[in-house]
Amino acid sequence: MRPRSLDEVVGQQHLLRPGSPLRTLAADGDGSGNAVSVILWGPPGTGKTTLAQAIAHSSGRRFVELSAITAGIKDVRTVMERALNDRDLYGTATVLFLDEIHRFTKAQQDALLPGVENGWVTLVAATTENPSFSVISPLLSRSLLLTLEPLSDEDLRALLERAIADPRGIADAVVVEPDALDALVQLASGDARRALTGLEAAAASALAARVEPSSGTEEPAGEEGTPDPDPGADATRPSVTAETVATAVDRALLRYDRNGDQHYDVTSAFIKSLRGSDPDAAIHYLARMIEAGEDPRFIARRLMVHAAEDVGMADPQALQVAVAAAEATQLIGLPEARIPLAEATIYIATAPKSNAVITAIDSAIADVKAGRFGLVPKHLRDAHYPGAKKLGHGKGYRYPHSDPRGVSEQQYLPDELVGKVYYAPTRHGTEREISDRLEKIRRITRGER
Repeated sequence: MRPRSLDEVVGQQHLLRPGSPLRTLAADGDGSGNAVSVILWGPPGTGKTTLAQAIAHSSGRRFVELSAITAGIKDVRTVMERALNDRDLYGTATVLFLDEIHRFTKAQQDALLPGVENGWVTLVAATTENPSFSVISPLLSRSLLLTLEPLSDEDLRALLERAIADPRGIADAVVVEPDALDALVQLASGDARRALTGLEAAAASALAARVEPSSGTEEPAGEEGTPDPDPGADATRPSVTAETVATAVDRALLRYDRNGDQHYDVTSAFIKSLRGSDPDAAIHYLARMIEAGEDPRFIARRLMVHAAEDVGMADPQALQVAVAAAEATQLIGLPEARIPLAEATIYIATAPKSNAVITAIDSAIADVKAGRFGLVPKHLRDAHYPGAKKLGHGKGYRYPHSDPRGVSEQQYLPDELVGKVYYAPTRHGTEREISDRLEKIRRITRGER
C-alpha cells in the first residue's frame, strides 16, 4: 500500500503544498544535479521512506536505498561512483535514501559530503532523532530540514479505508466494523505502519477463523488459501470487530478517544491524583494516556502546570523536575520518554502541596481587572531619565542592601492597596520556612513593631 506518487500520500500536507521543496524535487528529474537534498525528521511510520520513494518514482530518478544500520563507507562510495557515471553518461539522476542517518558515524557522514555538494546524488535522509544533535553541521547546512508530524486520526482512517478496499491491500476480503476501525486508529498512535500492520493481522485472524472447521466441513479456499471475497454480499465475508483487533495484536483495547470524553476523564483523573498525592493512581493514569497514544508533550505540559499550581512554593524543585521531563520528552520521544514523565509524576504526587501561588496571582489579576489599582508610589518610580527627579521620582527610596537586615521599612503597593495580602504561604514543605520569614519581612516593611 505504499503510495506511488506524492498525490497518494496521506498526511504531511504541510510539506506537500504546491511549490514546496518536496513537490519541486519530485518534478525535477532532468539529471542536472540541482535538486536540493533534504533531511526528513519525524516519528516512525509517518512517511519518511514513502516520501523518498514517491519523489524518485515521480521524477524518474534512480532510487537507491541504504540503511545506516548495515551500510558502511564503502557502500556510500560505491553509490556515489555509480551516480556520477549515470549522470554523466546517461543523464540519469539518483536519489539516495539513507534511513536512520543518526546511526552513521561522523566519518560515514563525511563520506556523503562530496556527492551531496557536487550534486552527484540527491540525498533524502531520514531520522527519528533531532538532526541538530545527530547530523554533522556541514551536511545539515547543505540540506533542507523538514519535520514530519504523527498522522492525525483522520489521516489514519483514510489510509485504513483505502487499504481495506484497494486490490493491493485487503481487497474487501473482510468487513471491518466501525469499532474495529476506531480501535486500529487508536492503537496506531499516529503511525501508519502500525495501523496497516494491525489491519493485516486482524484481517488474517478473521479469515483464519472463517475457514476453521465448525461442523466437519470447510468452506472452499481461494488461490492463496483464503476464501474468495464476494464484495456484493457482506454476509459471506468475515467481520473484523474490535475484539478481533484486540486478539490479533495481543493488546487490550483502551477505551480512550484523544478528542472526546475519555481524554478529558483520564486527564482529569491524572491531575486530581497528582493533587491528591496518590502516586500509584497518577502512574496508572499516566500509563493509560501513554498506551492510548496521547501526545507526550501534552502530558509534559500538564505536569509543568500542576507543579506550579498544586505544589508551588511548598517545593519549588517540582517545577524544575517537570520542565526537565518536558525537555527530555522533546529530545528523546517515546518510548524512552515514559521514564522522565513517570519520574516527574511521582515527584509531583509525593511533594508537599500548596496552591498559594495560583491563589496569589489570580487574586492580583482579579483586582487589576476590577480597577483596584493606583499610581506607583513616587519613591519607586524610574528616576533615570532627565527631569524625573524634579518630579519627585525616586525621592525617599530606601535601598534594602543598606539596611543590616537586608530589608527596609518601605511602602511598595499603591496607596489604594496598602496592607493587601495576595500571597499567603501554607505550613507545608518549604512554605513553612517562607511563612515564618515572610511574617518578619512584612513587619519590617510595614513599620510594625
